Amino acid sequence: MLMLNLTDIAMQHKHTNQLINESSPYLLQHAHNPVNWISWSDDIYEIAQRENKLILISVGYSSCHWCHVMEHESFENEEVAEVMNRHFICVKVDREERPDIDQVYMTAVQLMTQRGGWPLNCITLPDGRPIYGGTYFPKDQWVYILNSLEHTWKKDPEKAIEYAEKLHEGIHQVDWLKNPSSEEKLSNEKLHEMVVRWSRNFDNEDGGYDHAPKFPMPNNYLFLLRYGIQFDDQKVLNHVEITLNKMAMGGIYDQIGGGFSRYSVDAYWKVPHFEKMLYDNAQLLSLYAQAYKVFKNPLYEHVILQTISWLEREMKHSEGSFYSALDADSEGEEGKFYCWSAKELEQILEENYTWIKEYYAVNELGFWEDEKYILLRKISDEEFASKMTWDLATLHKKVDEVNQVLLIARDKKVRPGLDDKCLTAWNALLLSGLSDAYAALGSKEIFSMSEAIATWLVDHQLIGNKLWRTRKNGQSTIPAFLEDSALTIQGLISYYEISFDVSKLQIAKKLLEACLDEFLDAETSMFYFTSKESKLISRKFELSDNVIPASNSVMATNLFKLGHLFRQQAWIDQSEAMLLNVYNGMENYGAGYSNWGMLLMNFTADHFEIAITGDKALENCRQLLYEYHPNILLAGGTEENIPFLKNKINSSALTFSVCSNDACFLPVNSLGEANNQLQNK
Repeated sequence: MLMLNLTDIAMQHKHTNQLINESSPYLLQHAHNPVNWISWSDDIYEIAQRENKLILISVGYSSCHWCHVMEHESFENEEVAEVMNRHFICVKVDREERPDIDQVYMTAVQLMTQRGGWPLNCITLPDGRPIYGGTYFPKDQWVYILNSLEHTWKKDPEKAIEYAEKLHEGIHQVDWLKNPSSEEKLSNEKLHEMVVRWSRNFDNEDGGYDHAPKFPMPNNYLFLLRYGIQFDDQKVLNHVEITLNKMAMGGIYDQIGGGFSRYSVDAYWKVPHFEKMLYDNAQLLSLYAQAYKVFKNPLYEHVILQTISWLEREMKHSEGSFYSALDADSEGEEGKFYCWSAKELEQILEENYTWIKEYYAVNELGFWEDEKYILLRKISDEEFASKMTWDLATLHKKVDEVNQVLLIARDKKVRPGLDDKCLTAWNALLLSGLSDAYAALGSKEIFSMSEAIATWLVDHQLIGNKLWRTRKNGQSTIPAFLEDSALTIQGLISYYEISFDVSKLQIAKKLLEACLDEFLDAETSMFYFTSKESKLISRKFELSDNVIPASNSVMATNLFKLGHLFRQQAWIDQSEAMLLNVYNGMENYGAGYSNWGMLLMNFTADHFEIAITGDKALENCRQLLYEYHPNILLAGGTEENIPFLKNKINSSALTFSVCSNDACFLPVNSLGEANNQLQNK
């Protein structure tokens, strides 16, 4: 049967390379290139050294627009492929499967060119040390570069080796950490200076940064929201609110189907890069849920529920996990699936078109290009309903009906490509996002979704004591990186706080202990991104928070929380030591240290642990979950198998025990009394 399938493939395609055996959608996209691509393996360097060939490492991901462009221009071209095959060992890497490889060679390219991005193309010596790299290259330039590098390697290899040695040293120095002074004291002044500098680049009219492109950056706004509340900074809170409102009403948000695109190419959140990523939407659920607790804006509730509907409708796997991404392109055109012509809308909506064209800005505001419109909103539902002399319930009913009609019509179009691998780290982010959404809204359906992801992580991705990164076709593959472990621990803690499922918290503890063994650098107290089994030319620390928070800032926060719950002061001390490693200088780039900034607030302000015990513990936890309490860690139930709960469960009676800095108030029997203790400290 296998031979028959390969024969069929050969009949259908002129070229087939080794990537045909992979499961990654991105790698499979290149399986019929004339390039003799192979996937990454630990013996790549050995193969290259045996053949005395340079290695060409090309990194991308399935929904990357410019990756598709370079594939079409160069990798599908037989003449280009001939040059690549003759002179290089050509390795294709899915950066979402192998972020460790991407980290090392992205660092090299950034050192060489002061810029980075995808596709990432890096040429290395046979031993893996880089000598040249960049992102997208037009075909003719690409061929010229490859021929030049091959000529240098054959005629003057010492020159290439000398450059590689210097660059390799630079890659190591990027992660150099200066040991902080033992007398360094953590202070709120660092936070204030960070926000003052950061706020100079706020766009207080349209939200986000004061330049394009604009990325949502959920962790940044989680920090700013907490900072604004904790220090009563109304200007910062206004900026957060404006940003969230503008994003939710802009073209970056799928107004009829839910879910956010990757980023906006303009300063107004109008024209998105149309790919939809699970990790963005997972974190945006957390952001809008936390913001809903503060602002009580029904728009935020709508965004949460509609985004969750999209996830269930288009991204859910039957096992309970969620797929990675939807492509920006369909039929070779970016955004074609999501955009409409005025004529299309009029034919589909008939009499409803007369008002929906104003509601969704089918006018100069929403016009994009080639008679296409991006659906977006300019005014709030309250303003629009008043203008139409409708009540809000009538407007919402009409909008829901129109959206359903448009969704049915859109589903008849050619759909964007789906990256159908399920990643541990991104699903763990969604576990946190859904847990936060449940806390804010109390929906049983949302709780069931979070429970299913927690179960998937434990049942499928944690085999014995080993965590795996990716799953597809019923197979879990690639040992976890720090990102996977850190975000899984974070997700399980979040889930524990809404469920009091002790078994999940115990698994989080075991994963943390495994990380201390597999990833820790004892000299710095930081964690490497790769385990001690890594065969790459360099082990990297992930220090700066980005679109996803740095795995080290997540781990430091995990140590802080589990240290309190399991009464492990050494973990809390390590969390502080990790923070001190980045403390000096974080004020210069707030956006890159937002998750670290929230950890700093845990140390410099009052932080509470609350045990809610007794037969109705979980039921009475709900009111606390509805409220915005970023400085509270919840624990509870009827079992004493978490050290923090020891001696706090005396009977079936409902009891609240409020603690801070290892000191506890007297137990009380009502939430009102517990709140008084929180306020009076």
